[in-house]
Amino acid sequence: MLKKFGRPGIVIVMISVSLLAIICLTLFSSEVGMARDIGIQETNLSAYDYSLVPQSVIDDAVQMASELVGKSQEALQNLVDQLVATYMEARDRDVVVLYNSGGWGWNLTKDSPGWASILEGIKSQLEKLGYNPLVLTYRRTSRGIWGCVKEFFEAANHYPHKAWDQAERVEFLTHHIPNLKIIVAGESTGTVISDRTMGFLKDELRVYSIQTGTPFWYKPIVLDRTLLMNSNGRGIDTFSHGNITAMVWATFKGWFGLTSPDENPGDILSWLKAPGHDYSWQYPGVCSEVVKFLDSNFGEKD
Repeated sequence: MLKKFGRPGIVIVMISVSLLAIICLTLFSSEVGMARDIGIQETNLSAYDYSLVPQSVIDDAVQMASELVGKSQEALQNLVDQLVATYMEARDRDVVVLYNSGGWGWNLTKDSPGWASILEGIKSQLEKLGYNPLVLTYRRTSRGIWGCVKEFFEAANHYPHKAWDQAERVEFLTHHIPNLKIIVAGESTGTVISDRTMGFLKDELRVYSIQTGTPFWYKPIVLDRTLLMNSNGRGIDTFSHGNITAMVWATFKGWFGLTSPDENPGDILSWLKAPGHDYSWQYPGVCSEVVKFLDSNFGEKD
């Protein structure tokens, strides 16, 4: 039968079948929890002696892991370890800030200097209000081509699996730590998964969100408990407003060294400029909005 297609036809059929297989595997599987470098973490997240963990926490962790990762015993144990470690880190805190990076979603805070300063600012303001905050990263993608392929299709579909995974992890913490509040934070492409996570948790009144630089192709939900900033106070974010002409012109000038020092900085990739797509605590338009949001929604702790 394949002979009827001829050699070019056979090649096209094989490519089409391969692409279809990739799409199906991507849409119906999730890499979250499948490797040790995926999920809620930060460089200081440690392993704990299970004898110190309440049995109800362990039981729920095993139940949740079995639902999220399937039958792989290694993947299940990795996720249980993550959930238990996250609980133990957060149990003596009253606020957890969960950060979603931009780009492909594998950066920790140390690799995101602008948002690292914002997270420090959030932490400092919460401490001024009398809280004991913890900052963690939700790393949603493993490095490598396969991780990028899965991230591409997840992002294109607005994170149907990864946002649900993050929401489940957040509910795991709020269920076992009754007075805990959580801030789901995100930058750039990380705002999409943050916003979708908030959609899943719209009735969870102890969960908030702080986001910067939403991609122009995504229309966020923006709940009352969400602070969304698409400007750093210095000028509009061309990436969030879809100003392609300004982005192309800024990129062209950057290539030829024509960018002036007073121009609004920002980029998406190292070679693609996006004026205004730059957020850090140094911008008054950022720190003032965050402080106002925290003061309004958290206030001084009794």
